[in-house]
Amino acid sequence: MADIDKAGVSQAENVSNKPRRRGCLGHCAKFWWAYLIAVIVIVVIVVPVVLLVAVPKIAQQKIDDAELSIDSIIITDTKSQNMTMAINSVIKTDGSVHADIAGFDGVMYLEDVEAHTPFATIKFPATTADAFQTVNISQFLPVENMEALTTFNTWLLANETLRVTVLGDTTVRVKGIARDYPVTFKKTVTMPGLRMLDGTVVKPTSISLEGDKNGNNFLADTEIPNTSHFTFDLGNVTFYTYVLGKDVGTTYIDNLVLRPGINKYKMRATIDNGAIIDVLGQKPYCEQGGVLPFQIRGKSSVNHGQPLSYFADALGSANQTVQIPIGAAVKASLNVVIPCGGLGGGGKKRAPTLLSF
Repeated sequence: MADIDKAGVSQAENVSNKPRRRGCLGHCAKFWWAYLIAVIVIVVIVVPVVLLVAVPKIAQQKIDDAELSIDSIIITDTKSQNMTMAINSVIKTDGSVHADIAGFDGVMYLEDVEAHTPFATIKFPATTADAFQTVNISQFLPVENMEALTTFNTWLLANETLRVTVLGDTTVRVKGIARDYPVTFKKTVTMPGLRMLDGTVVKPTSISLEGDKNGNNFLADTEIPNTSHFTFDLGNVTFYTYVLGKDVGTTYIDNLVLRPGINKYKMRATIDNGAIIDVLGQKPYCEQGGVLPFQIRGKSSVNHGQPLSYFADALGSANQTVQIPIGAAVKASLNVVIPCGGLGGGGKKRAPTLLSF
């Protein structure tokens, strides 16, 4: 009996020690449909999320991280209501994403003028996301907002630097994905201004007692610095001219194109010589060789027979002071020295009405 029990126990142990055949392969074979559903869910949900959410965010981030630099802006063929604008610029990226960026209309506005009213709309061409992209634009530009354009020109004239923002909506197509993703291109660029043309030099070349056929009695060579990246076709420009706050005449510069750097032009003017003689006889000017602080302020700007109010109003927004050695010019041209107290003692005896530079 005991032998029979031992045999039964041994047989039971042998049965219980046999390896199970149901492992991972068996589990997968039994529940293959569940894994298939999981894969389908991943494909249906995760992939669209990546394409619709992740890729657009990456594309926008790359646009945001790109750097825009503007090398030059050239304004030519200026008329009352339109002009030609050429922009030479560079866009830099890290080059990690290969994509095509569609062309778009970008507005330009002053970042620090809260209204952010565009003064120009630029047609940017299609580009790529390469690490270095040269973007050159030349286009006909209608004046869409005269006030905004004049404000921009005024800020450019008056400031040492100014911030200009370029803003536009476009699309990006990433290599390998047949889909266009909307992105916003927004870049703020700090640009050098004109600093009120500080450093302008006027060197009188001729002074006469009578005016020429145009009534001009003041001729000079002038050097006008342009510290900005802009080139302006200003046409024929006239300026109100003052000495110690008194209007003493009008100054003219013809066919003025203001380019970056030093611009050399002929200047002519019609000046009230009596007022100039009076000031030359006053201290401290009579003790300093007759160098007088002239103030000039924009009066008009005319090109192709058309008035350019967006330039004239900017030039007329403030006075610019220029130190002119008028005393030395009077001595050289007329062989006359104005002493302290003026001609004839105390300025009682006045010179003829016109002086010419």
